[in-house]
Amino acid sequence: MSRMPWPEYFMKIAHLVAERSTCLRRKVGAVAVRDKRMLATGYNGAPIGLAHCEEVGCLREQLKVPSGERHELCRALHAEQNILTQCAVHGVVLKGADIYCTTQPCLICAKLLINCQVNAIWYAESYPDSLTEQFLTESGITFGLLEGNFRV
Repeated sequence: MSRMPWPEYFMKIAHLVAERSTCLRRKVGAVAVRDKRMLATGYNGAPIGLAHCEEVGCLREQLKVPSGERHELCRALHAEQNILTQCAVHGVVLKGADIYCTTQPCLICAKLLINCQVNAIWYAESYPDSLTEQFLTESGITFGLLEGNFRV
């Protein structure tokens, strides 16, 4: 019996974290890891103290915003943004970390992760955003799709 490889282990954890999401459209989870140790987790949901979409409905649905557009028109923070805020609140440095996401980061999250100087970004599901891939390639950050069944 062989042990689960580290990338699969962390991606499965990202999927478990996504189960905390309160988004009605897409549940996303993410894990920040350095030296095989988790630094922070994040899922998409409303900021602390604000009503969640589960409670008040989806602003993007109400405004008929297509997927992949106008990310600012949403109650929720993205999973990657929640990792960044958790690290900021708790004084955790992300430089050199690997990020495991259930879904490829959007351009806004990719730019934030680039500035945090993460080492790599791995995701289980692609997202139709070629500009994100262009920025990550230009930044020199390793990124890519991890294939497998990571659902928990």
